[in-house]
Amino acid sequence: MNAREAAAPSADPSLTAPVLAVRELFRFHDVEGRSQPILRGISFELPRGSFTTIMGPSGSGKSTLLHLLAGLDVPSSGTVRLMGEELSSADEALRTRVRRQHIGFIFQFFNLLPDLTVEENVGLPLRIAGERPERHRARIDGLLDTLGVTHLRGRLPARLSGGEMQRVSIARALVTQPPLLLCDEPTGNLSSKAGEEIVALLRAICDRGQATVLLVTHNPRDAAFGDRVLFLHDGQLDEAQALVRGAGQAPFSAHDVHARLEELGI
Repeated sequence: MNAREAAAPSADPSLTAPVLAVRELFRFHDVEGRSQPILRGISFELPRGSFTTIMGPSGSGKSTLLHLLAGLDVPSSGTVRLMGEELSSADEALRTRVRRQHIGFIFQFFNLLPDLTVEENVGLPLRIAGERPERHRARIDGLLDTLGVTHLRGRLPARLSGGEMQRVSIARALVTQPPLLLCDEPTGNLSSKAGEEIVALLRAICDRGQATVLLVTHNPRDAAFGDRVLFLHDGQLDEAQALVRGAGQAPFSAHDVHARLEELGI
């Protein structure tokens, strides 16, 4: 090693470690006194700044997996490490703290509070974290502008379209600046056009470095927005079967995803 190499600072591990690392995850449910596997040996990582989609049919274990990744449930065995914190062995209080600090959620059903305005819904996670939204006015304004809903800031959710409600829910998910966005079928209640716009927005958010994105879907069009598409079937996920877009390669198409589904017999 020469003097220049010796003097060079080492990379910050917090900037190079994966946002999420899952190892040999199993989840069993008791069915009429018998233990039935829901997830079997799931392992994968989410590199910082990546956009990953997990695709699988209904009943494949997608919702169970999301609950484990978010610390809403604990695995039967295996580990989930989020931003360096081990969730699978943590108590509920620690899992709640880590979840609030590091994860933004986007759901199929929006989950906006009906009696709060758009602006109040967006600022709600800050209040839950014990902060005053007024102190983060520039951040909220920036998110409303980025998501194209500034003109709706004073409206109640009942006066919004489905696409508008989902844009508001994305702004809400980002307001605490979480490193990870977990998106659970975010276009399931939207028209085809509105759904495509929402996934394109998530893609742009990832490309701007605002968050690492994990999108769970059964829609090949949505899955194709990822840099990597993982396939979950019968509770199993094999990274060797994933679609992976290399640097400089064209984005996937829905046809690419369909073709891989046929190859895997899903």
